[in-house]
Amino acid sequence: MEIVTARLRLDALRDEDAEALFAYRSDPAVSRFQGWKPASIEDAAGFIAAQRGIAVDTPDTWWQRAIRLRDSGELIGDLGLHFIDGRAVEFGISLAPAHQRRGYAREALEVMLDFVFGGLRKQRVMAWVEPRNFMCMRLLEGVGMHRRDAKAGDVMFELPAKEWLAPTDD
Repeated sequence: MEIVTARLRLDALRDEDAEALFAYRSDPAVSRFQGWKPASIEDAAGFIAAQRGIAVDTPDTWWQRAIRLRDSGELIGDLGLHFIDGRAVEFGISLAPAHQRRGYAREALEVMLDFVFGGLRKQRVMAWVEPRNFMCMRLLEGVGMHRRDAKAGDVMFELPAKEWLAPTDD
């Protein structure tokens, strides 16, 4: 499955992405806020290979999508969806530092929220954020997510489908 936006393409991670995935996921600017940090390029390749057998909307799995520049196909990040149950999805997003602060994360997140709520008909999306990750918290608030109680030191954000799908007066 591929989702295309004005500037991005979200699709499956490929074997040839291992080096780029390792480079940004092991960068301290990214890894300090992540739950998974590859130890080597081989570790990143193993992660990519493990994703091949995971179908979208499989309960209790993480389904990872590559975030690529639309025109060049360059891997600049990834976005994962954790299918908790038939109603709720948790997500996480990572971008290479060189591609941050350009609106790519918001563009990827907005199209994925459209997919989760409109295509998959999920009722709630949530994310857990390390409290020092101010850029991510600002991103989540910017798309309308609500800050909730902390869990194990992280801050929870959530968004119900009815708020995302509600018509606007624009």
